[in-house]
Amino acid sequence: MNPLQTTYLREQAERVRERLGNPTPTVAAVLGSGWGAALDDWRIEQTLAYESIPVLGSSAVKGHAGKLHLADADSHTCLIFQGRRHWYGCTAWDPIIFPVYLAHCLGVRTILLTNAAGGIRDDLDPGDLMVIDDHINAMGANPLRGPHQPDWGPRFPDLTRLYTPALQGQLMHAAATVDVVLKQGTYLAVSGPSYETPAEVRAYATMGAAAVGMSTVPEAIVAGALGMRVAGLSCITNRAAATGNEALSHDEVIAITAAATPRMRAVVGAFIRDLDTPAREEK
Repeated sequence: MNPLQTTYLREQAERVRERLGNPTPTVAAVLGSGWGAALDDWRIEQTLAYESIPVLGSSAVKGHAGKLHLADADSHTCLIFQGRRHWYGCTAWDPIIFPVYLAHCLGVRTILLTNAAGGIRDDLDPGDLMVIDDHINAMGANPLRGPHQPDWGPRFPDLTRLYTPALQGQLMHAAATVDVVLKQGTYLAVSGPSYETPAEVRAYATMGAAAVGMSTVPEAIVAGALGMRVAGLSCITNRAAATGNEALSHDEVIAITAAATPRMRAVVGAFIRDLDTPAREEK
């Protein structure tokens, strides 16, 4: 991240703040593939299309609406990113990490990152929801690479407890209140856009990965460096290569998440509704 990019992102964040009327959200959520309907029960106060925000631009990925919402969920004002940009579709990190940076600039200290993922571990089946307790960065890149800028936190951020344990507990509790079973595991991110080979999946399994996808890790790294509390949820949409019998496709991802939408919506709603606001600064 060079100084010019940092200045540009700061300017863009201020413009979005002004367009939204200088809001003070307490929590943000990035809704990945198939997760867009998770906000159907919330009261949307304002919406901006990604294409109207120069640094974001539109996403051509099916299942990503490409909209930024300011929403009300009981006692919380939420910044909701309905869809994300991916490393495989960008030439720079700016569109990928801007949602996290914007949320931080608006005072948000708790962020929920969601995605669709392929199940590697034997007990993860299509339709399962998994709390991310750690990650493996197999993307071959890091969004913090480059000249150090103090705006992005320390030069060498500690990621030991990147996925905040207290938020993992709150996700499990929220799921229990709406009778949804959550599993838990390590998420591994690759750059994409091709799916993984059978040999790669076998290697990832030996590394301890429970599920694999093409997102979330860059956002989590930036959020952790900025001192934010991070929670992560995956919807398992298929068995990863060599662990299933069907050819992999994005249409399958959309179909499985559509079937799981009621449970996804219930868990996200209960989690945000019951967040312990006074404790949101704690790690």
